[in-house]
Amino acid sequence: MTARSGIMGAASLRKDAEGKAERAGAGRQMSPVRRVATLALCALLASCQSFGGGSPNVTTIAPGTLRPGLGADIGAKEHPRVVATYGGVYKNDGAVRAVASVVGRLVEASDDPSQSYRITILNSPAINAFALPGGYLYVTRGLLALANDTSELAAVLAHEMAHVTSNHAIERQQRAEARELANKILTNVVQDSEQARQAILSSQLSFARFSQAQEFQADAIGVKTLAKAGFDPYAASRFLKSMADFQAYQTAQQIQSSAPDFLSSHPNTPERVDLAVREARQVAAPGIGERDRNRYLSQIDGLLYGDDPLEGFVRGRSFLHKALGIGFTVPAGYLLENSPEAVLASNGDGTAMRFDGADVSSFENLADYMNSGWINGLLPQSVRETTVNGIPGVVGAAITQGWSFRIAVLRIGKTGYRFIFASRSPSEAFESQYRDTLESFRQLTPTERARLQSLRIKVVQASAGDTPRKLAIGMRGVEPSRRLSFFTVLNGMEPDEPIPAGTAVKLVTD
Repeated sequence: MTARSGIMGAASLRKDAEGKAERAGAGRQMSPVRRVATLALCALLASCQSFGGGSPNVTTIAPGTLRPGLGADIGAKEHPRVVATYGGVYKNDGAVRAVASVVGRLVEASDDPSQSYRITILNSPAINAFALPGGYLYVTRGLLALANDTSELAAVLAHEMAHVTSNHAIERQQRAEARELANKILTNVVQDSEQARQAILSSQLSFARFSQAQEFQADAIGVKTLAKAGFDPYAASRFLKSMADFQAYQTAQQIQSSAPDFLSSHPNTPERVDLAVREARQVAAPGIGERDRNRYLSQIDGLLYGDDPLEGFVRGRSFLHKALGIGFTVPAGYLLENSPEAVLASNGDGTAMRFDGADVSSFENLADYMNSGWINGLLPQSVRETTVNGIPGVVGAAITQGWSFRIAVLRIGKTGYRFIFASRSPSEAFESQYRDTLESFRQLTPTERARLQSLRIKVVQASAGDTPRKLAIGMRGVEPSRRLSFFTVLNGMEPDEPIPAGTAVKLVTD
């Protein structure tokens, strides 16, 4: 969570006083389940497969208005919003060198060597890369941490360059606006509701296929560019698999549907991996092309991993904030995510949680704040005052749109720290998980705050006899039971795979 959410750090508290948190509170429906879902990138962004993060609203383009220089104008206008949304620019000399070492080669090998690019490393732990018109490319530090060699980073950048040279972002926005207009006409004119529904579904599928076709095209162009630049063309399929493995690791505690989402704007990963392999086979045999693992890993040694210190830290099932001196723990089975707006959590049973903060300095008591209108469906009789670990608070319940909510606000100074639990099927387990989480909220001791350090990538050389199981013991930031999975996903290895002596591997340490 950042200052933008109205909770993190001294800057955030100042922003609360200026009214930022009130815009996130009064008069606004809180729907934590929707917040738990990953924010979709706007149609203008030619976004690739991602596991977190969102984007600002971006300028729309009316069909038929594409003119020379329009893409550059849009990119320049939206760039500051993108940077602000993703936590700012990440400044790290090694990361900059890693990116710079491949850009020139890729541009020269691309379909349009005259196209200029502005590549920004974003201060976000999300695994993401995307493009804006005009050659604005973005890669997160989280993606840099997942890549295992220069060719994998080059594969990502080549894919994004293909989106730019193919004008995908502008085409996607134009197609989206045409679809929206067509759906509005169908809804207003067609009397047969089923006929209208089928027609709208057909247009949605058409748009989804259009977007998927863009991704496939960018994948194919990217692999060819990769090979032409002298990099390992199989790096694209390798990194796509790493992204899928990381997503599976992140959601291992969640119940996932195995059915494909046919309305997804991205092809599922197996399809993209198969395509990337087929394209690579057309240009080179395996083992040909530069990977440069050791140099790449040396460049990201010391890279910040996970949450920025100003946003607080997720440590296993606990959220801890050094500057604010607070922390809490969610029950077993919950997956925590520290988003820019709030700390989010969910489990495999359909329960979601949101934790954020608001300025409550204008309320004499928290009961008045709870009843001030920021909660839809609040049950007034449920509101009562409480104390948690010496911290005054208020709790209540709400029912709206088929969801049951349990809400708590705990006050420290001028800030009210808000817990919101939601379930469509509340049970005793739901009530217990809400209570356990609330009762875990506490103020950190000075010693705990002093010991709380950022996680970083540490690159080490494997010794004779080292295995993933042995080296995973050194991983930090996750529960001990998940360290091996974390290590293998981050390094692209199998649990029992022997590691040759001298191989560079990544650890996450504090």
